Amino acid sequence: MASNKNLLILPGDGIGPEVMREVRRVVDWMDKRRAVTFDIDEDLVGGSAIDKHGVPLADETMDKAMEADAVLLGAVGGPQWDNLDFSIKPERGLLRLRKEMELFANLRPALCFDALVDASSLKPELIAGLDIMIVRELTGGVYFGEPRGIEDIGNGERRGINTQVYTTSEIRRVTEVAFDLARKRDSRVCSVEKANVMEAGLLWREEVTKMHGEGFDDIELSHMYADNCSMQLVRAPKQFDVILTDNLFGDMLSDTAAMLTGSLGMLPSASLGATDETGRRKAMYEPVHGSAPDIAGENKANPLATLLSFAMTLRYSFDMGDEADLIENGVNKVLASGKRTGDIMADGCEIVSTEGMGDALLRALDEQAA
Repeated sequence: MASNKNLLILPGDGIGPEVMREVRRVVDWMDKRRAVTFDIDEDLVGGSAIDKHGVPLADETMDKAMEADAVLLGAVGGPQWDNLDFSIKPERGLLRLRKEMELFANLRPALCFDALVDASSLKPELIAGLDIMIVRELTGGVYFGEPRGIEDIGNGERRGINTQVYTTSEIRRVTEVAFDLARKRDSRVCSVEKANVMEAGLLWREEVTKMHGEGFDDIELSHMYADNCSMQLVRAPKQFDVILTDNLFGDMLSDTAAMLTGSLGMLPSASLGATDETGRRKAMYEPVHGSAPDIAGENKANPLATLLSFAMTLRYSFDMGDEADLIENGVNKVLASGKRTGDIMADGCEIVSTEGMGDALLRALDEQAA
């Protein structure tokens, strides 16, 4: 099965380069064992780009991202860049990628692997078999709305301004993604906002409801306020299938859902744009976890979220479902064998390094390919 798909890898900062090395090893394995070949380019983003170019994302790198079939990102940020002006902090590189690639739909699965049920802080019966997909609108809302800024209003007072704003088209396009995903799952969508106190939330609820009646009435649609949703996620998380929400609430709720599974180090994400006339869509894939500067360079980081992000890359950008299944099944086998990095370590298990976890996954892939 040959492929010459173009993949841009942006390892980023902190543990990003370490976990991305394990992805490169799986890419090499697929080249040798599955005849799946990628044209790979690698570049800088975040703090590493600031150190070399003075900006968190060089224009040349942005151009590469626009031309790539998919972008795979590690992590950005670290304390050495905390005192920079807000406009050039490492995270601005990530936001620029999302904005200019028009990656409006963020897919954040919260999946509890059987072997990690005891890693969650919740009772096992609450999270065993958990499989939620959060669809977060990614390019609108309060993170991008205008006006924004900090202004001096006199008498020693300052005012911080951020604007929560959504248009009909922004809401409808991410809603369509959520409904389409639900059809491949359990056909249930819970739309989350604060329509009781926010006009933008009221518009969100009205547009989602309207779109539901325009060809998606086979989907079971419910609505929930964001504060109640956060409570329900820790009370009875398996009541949800697909959660559809805006940028701000999606940011918070997806991290809550992530910790239901026991570790941010286990969860991938995908950010998707619109499909063009050729059927191609811009896309970026990244682990949910941050750059973890406290363990950077120590070969301790959990690479599984990044490896599972690569599996999502195969599934959603390259239509390689079988190869994605190989990786996901391999992760299941590795965890079932008791291999653990420090973040998911449990009694009776074997602690392994970043590289050791990669070794274990490659062995699991070999077993499946035999």
